Amino acid sequence: MNQAVTSPPVSAGLWTLAWRRLRADRVAMASLAVVGLFLVMLALSATGLIAADWEDEVALNYAPPAFVGPDPAALALQNQPVRAVPENAFDPLAADIAAVKSELAQHPSKAKSQKLATLPFGADKWGHDIIKKTIKGGETSIVVGLVAAFVAVALGTLFGAVSGYYGGLVDDLFNWFYSIFTSIPSILMILTVAAVLQHKGVMTIVLILGLTGWTGPYRLMRAEYIKHKAREYVMAADAIGASSWRRMFSHIFPNVSHVALVQMSILVVGFIKAEVILSFLGFGVPVGVVSWGSMLNEAQNELILGKWWQLAAAASAMALLVTAFSLFADALRDALDPKLK
Repeated sequence: MNQAVTSPPVSAGLWTLAWRRLRADRVAMASLAVVGLFLVMLALSATGLIAADWEDEVALNYAPPAFVGPDPAALALQNQPVRAVPENAFDPLAADIAAVKSELAQHPSKAKSQKLATLPFGADKWGHDIIKKTIKGGETSIVVGLVAAFVAVALGTLFGAVSGYYGGLVDDLFNWFYSIFTSIPSILMILTVAAVLQHKGVMTIVLILGLTGWTGPYRLMRAEYIKHKAREYVMAADAIGASSWRRMFSHIFPNVSHVALVQMSILVVGFIKAEVILSFLGFGVPVGVVSWGSMLNEAQNELILGKWWQLAAAASAMALLVTAFSLFADALRDALDPKLK
């Protein structure tokens, strides 16, 4: 009687075990859902499906949120009595008013902007919708955080791999370079590079943060490469003639990639906050580009006038994303910890 041949059980890999732990963590999954929602919002905003018309003047200046109540200024304008002008009176502005009315009749979008609308979360000093402005600002801030974190982790991984694998003078050179960057407080280093570059723009902010934020990933990746380069599978690759770069990035890196992934998730949070600080201090995005930092910069003057809704919208969106990303990064770090396997 033939017996059925059963295949030997296959143990779950690192990523499978990590995903099981993440799925069992409700806080991690909720945080992942929030982060995913923000990423979907970023994609829709970047493609112009939402918030493409955020610069349209759709309300009065400083129109309050709808839940606060009607705008007193709008009510005053609506209820203001119209004084009758005698037929024989001379009106020096009659020609200008007629020209404005004619232009508004030809451009419905401008006529629409003159409506005394009250938006759900209010308007800024130009009458822009705060909700759309917050979405568009989030696109800039999130892109800066993601791309700058990728640049920093890529540099840190490359430098750490070369330094940890080769050792000797190469390791001393990179450690000297690392010591220079870490001897200066990070915010001062960021402001120094920003002052040197001077040119404002999203790509400039990415370079500033990426070129100054590689030290953390470098330190961790260097330690991992020092530990892994003496293991059996690396020596076996050396025995079959694999080159040093192939051993570093085809054999060792897949086994330490979880460290780079966790570092990137942590740096995204820090770089979003750094972009806000740079834009708030005037070193960030140029005029005409909106971000959460530029919104907070505008809001500091609005608070004096009692206009708090732009500050609340930008701060709430940033706090929600940063909190969700931080919780997810902590859960991911715990899920990928080999000690918990």
